[in-house]
Amino acid sequence: MGNLQNRLFAFRVAFEGLYLFFKNGAHAKIHLVAAIIVVFLAWYLNLNAIEWILCLISIALVLSLEAINTALEFLVDLASPEIHPLAKKSKDVAAAAVLIASIFALIIGLLIFIPHLSQ
Repeated sequence: MGNLQNRLFAFRVAFEGLYLFFKNGAHAKIHLVAAIIVVFLAWYLNLNAIEWILCLISIALVLSLEAINTALEFLVDLASPEIHPLAKKSKDVAAAAVLIASIFALIIGLLIFIPHLSQ
């Protein structure tokens, strides 16, 4: 029974993290709104399974990287409360990972949605 309690605790902690992510992350909210728009548009345009999968993977990748970026920012702020050049570099590179994923998600979205919208 202890194993089940551990699993339930792990889920509770993960949902607390999700709450903190969307509560504290301005960019998380922007990405969430974009994801909702993409899902609605995908539903409205009746995308096929492969197009849905590509959209959902893109959304998951961007949101996951944004969550990792947010966690890293919390950790860097804890480890280096004062401004430090290496702390800045760490935050900048983590933000770049989100930017890269966002750019490729946008490209995937354009490749999927433009043909549907032009019909």
